[in-house]
Parts: sequence; C-alpha cells; structure tokens
Amino acid sequence: MSSKILPSRTTSATLVSRQPLPSKAPPLPAVSLIVAMTPDRVIGRDGDLPWHLSADLKHFKATTMGQPVVMGRKTYDSIGRPLPGRPNIVVTHNSGLRIDGVTVVNSPEQGLEAAGNAAEIFIIGGARLYQTALEQADHLYVTWVLAKVDGDTFFPAVDWSEWRLLQRSAMQFEKNFAFYFAVYRRRRNPVD
Repeated sequence: MSSKILPSRTTSATLVSRQPLPSKAPPLPAVSLIVAMTPDRVIGRDGDLPWHLSADLKHFKATTMGQPVVMGRKTYDSIGRPLPGRPNIVVTHNSGLRIDGVTVVNSPEQGLEAAGNAAEIFIIGGARLYQTALEQADHLYVTWVLAKVDGDTFFPAVDWSEWRLLQRSAMQFEKNFAFYFAVYRRRRNPVD
C-alpha cells in the first residue's frame, strides 16, 4: 500500500502573511514656493519688494507659520531677522556664515534636509532659489499683484499647463494695488 503525501493547508503565503509588515516610510514633505509677483513675473527691485501690502504680509505669515522657511542669503538680508514661529533656513555659498536663530546651509538640497520631517517646506526666495526649487515644487502660493512695476528680480518662467488652480481669493485693493491670492498644485498626471 503506498502512502500519498497530501499538500499542507499551510502555505508559504500564509506564513509570510503572518510576518509583521514593514513599516511605511514617512511621506516626503510637500515643497511649496510662496511668492508675490506681477503677471510680468516681477518679484523685486533694488533688493526689496516693489510694494508693501499688509494683507499680503499677513497672508504670508498665516500660510508659513509653524513650517520651515528656506531662503537665500539676500532674501534673509532684506528681511533682516529670523522670521518668528518657524524654523529659518538660509542657503548661501559662504560656508563661514553664522546667524543666531537660523540654520545656515550651503545648498538647496541641504536646506530641504535641514527642514526635517515637516509636513510642508516653504521656499520664500530669492530668484535663484526659486529657479532651483521650481522643478521639485508640489505647490505654488502666489499673490498676484496686478500692476505694471519696474523690477530687476523676476520669478522663473512657469509652464502653467503643469499646474492646477486649487484656490483663488477675491480681489483685494490696497495702496493703489489690486491683488489676489492663488494656490496651485503640480499636475502629476494628465487628468489631475
């Protein structure tokens, strides 16, 4: 009489499913650029903003509060102090630069690393840092200042077909400037 070996009801798939699942890596933080600009992409003149709009400054503060802000050294110099309530990261080629209350790094990549595990990282300028970070950006927070102003600093050209408008505020008026706030998300696929 021959005996048959019957297949076991316990399969390797069953055994594997009883193994603890590997933990998921934390999601990467969203990289967001926040900027006030004209339709001609003007963002600055003589190292400063070509306008002073208190509503825009309040919007900037409310949007970035509690999140890391990454900026170039010239942008930091124009602000003149660390922005309170958020980690400040300054990108500079000057490896000897030290600023109290600020993390100083030597590349945009180091700036993103220094931001740690924040949910969102805000790139706040200047033009060179915007140019470098635009390719990686997930969101654009734009204050559209509807004016014709002279400027010497510009936001990089944007292919708007790659971006989807998520929010747009009502038109606001202050100091002879008309402006509104808009938030865009990068399209990750054609139907996005």
